[in-house]
Amino acid sequence: MVSLSGINAWTLDRSADLSAELSARGVPLSLLFAPRVAGADQPKAVLSWVRERRAAGSALLQHGYDHVADPRTRIRRRAEFASLPAHEAKLRLTASAATMERLAIETDAFAPPRWVASPGTLLALRHKGFTLCADLLGVRDLRTDTIYRGRVQGFGVGERTEPWWCFALVMGAARAARKGQLVRLAVDTADLARSGPRQALLDAVDIALHHGATAVTYQGLVRTAATEAA
Repeated sequence: MVSLSGINAWTLDRSADLSAELSARGVPLSLLFAPRVAGADQPKAVLSWVRERRAAGSALLQHGYDHVADPRTRIRRRAEFASLPAHEAKLRLTASAATMERLAIETDAFAPPRWVASPGTLLALRHKGFTLCADLLGVRDLRTDTIYRGRVQGFGVGERTEPWWCFALVMGAARAARKGQLVRLAVDTADLARSGPRQALLDAVDIALHHGATAVTYQGLVRTAATEAA
C-alpha cells in the first residue's frame, strides 16, 4: 500500500506525477486528506483531482482535521489525535465531517496525523461510523477490531540522514515483501520535491512487486480480508 499526504494546490503537480508513475505499475494510491488543511481554502482543482483519482481506483482516508503548525509561533503541534479523550475526539470528528460534507467528499477510513490515535479516538471513530483506522503499527478494522499488522515505512527529517532513510525504505520494503508481510509505504508531497526520496519510493514499490507483493489500497485490504474470512 502506498499513501500520499500533503495534497494541496501547491503540490498538485507532484501528486499527479506520482499517481501517474504508480498507475503505470498497477499500484493504486491511498490519499490522506486533511479537510481543513487540504480542502477548505484550496482551489476547485484540488478537489476535482481527488475525485478523479477516486473514480480511477484510488482510496481516500481522512487524515485528521487541522494538524498544521500554530500560525503564531510556527511550532508544529503535537500529533492531533494522539492523546485526545473520546469526547474531544468526537468534537474534532464532528467538525471535520461538516467540512467534508461542504466539500462533497466522503470516506469511512481514517489515518491520524503522524499515524498515532489514542484509545479515545478509536472509540470516537466507531461512534462516528468509521470502518477502519490506519495507525503506525497496523490497519484496524473498527467493525471487528481485527488488526492487520504492518509498520508504516516513510522518510525521516534531515538532509544528512536522507540517504539512510532512502536506503532503509527500499530495504525494508524488500524484506517485508519477501516474508509475505504487509508493505506500507508513506510519502508526503514535500518529500517528492527531492529526487532522492521520490526515486527511493518508486524503487521500494518496484522491489516489493518483484518479490510478489499485491498492490492494494487500505480499504481494499480490509475488504479483501473480510471476504476471505467469510
